[in-house]
Amino acid sequence: MLASDLVSQFSGNRAVVTGATGFIGQHLVDVLLAARARVRALGRSKDRFNKYEGAVEYLRVDLTDLESLIGACTQVDVVYHLVGYAHASDQVSARAELLHRQITVDGTRALLAAATEAGVPRFVFLSSVKVMGEGGEMCLDETAEVAPTSYYGCAKLEAERLVLEAGRRTGMCVAVLRLPLVYGPGVKGNLRQMIAAIESGRFPPLPEVGNRRSMVHVDDVVQALLLAAGNPTANGQIYIVTDGRAYSTREIYVAICHALGKSVSPWSVPAWMLRAGAGVGDTLESIAGLRMPLTTDVLDKLLGSAWYSSDKLKRELGFTPRHTFLDALPEMIAGYRAQRASRGATHADD
Repeated sequence: MLASDLVSQFSGNRAVVTGATGFIGQHLVDVLLAARARVRALGRSKDRFNKYEGAVEYLRVDLTDLESLIGACTQVDVVYHLVGYAHASDQVSARAELLHRQITVDGTRALLAAATEAGVPRFVFLSSVKVMGEGGEMCLDETAEVAPTSYYGCAKLEAERLVLEAGRRTGMCVAVLRLPLVYGPGVKGNLRQMIAAIESGRFPPLPEVGNRRSMVHVDDVVQALLLAAGNPTANGQIYIVTDGRAYSTREIYVAICHALGKSVSPWSVPAWMLRAGAGVGDTLESIAGLRMPLTTDVLDKLLGSAWYSSDKLKRELGFTPRHTFLDALPEMIAGYRAQRASRGATHADD
């Protein structure tokens, strides 16, 4: 639950939320509605907004259509720009690169132009720590060199620069938030896949290698979005958002086992054996064109570090994370099981 004084200042605000049907977007919309803000949601599917029964103004808008974007931004106090192309973010293909550019870069450029034309006073952009590469053993903050290694990171970095430049050129108050892995009830992606693999016994018992990985709860991302929108100190700034903890992958694995009620294996797969298996996976992908579950890239993400500091956000905007991955796990597991049961019931009715 966010602090009431933070939420209450958005009462009566008129907000545009892009990516409103996504994981973070839906949580943000819920909080804005609870604050009695007027929300204009931009997204690809109205289905997920049926529950609001007219409380949200939903617009299906093409991010390349400047005229429709200007209409969407008219008489708005703040734009929360959350949308981005994240699917197959590490896929190396001309199509993947094109989609990252069209959605993340060109879409942001068009939305900024529309917001400027409509006189929107505040604009908050959701970016990623991927603009800083894949992390490392040192804890990185906003002063670290930007060195993206994926289409996703490159596109987010270019969009960041567009946002900050637009703020300098037009006087619009802009802020950028960089996120690590986001968790919370209803989470999808890698974390959900890891939970499913551990529950089914398909996930190997990883060794403790002392790596450090930063994450953040979706509710704390929403807190950071509101702080960045409501505090003039945020103007022209970049902030990293984390829950203030660093987790080893082994710690994450053990915690998920406990939350699922599964015993933790008394042994673990040695790191050298995992590296050997990853080498085999690399070879099979290269020679046979197969998609392998274990490659060097996958292993680096499992056993490598991606460690970040949100001290600037705490110091300048008063950000206080309210969750850790460990205390959020029971609700996440309950949500995961409810979703799985719901899908099972649906299939049984087919």
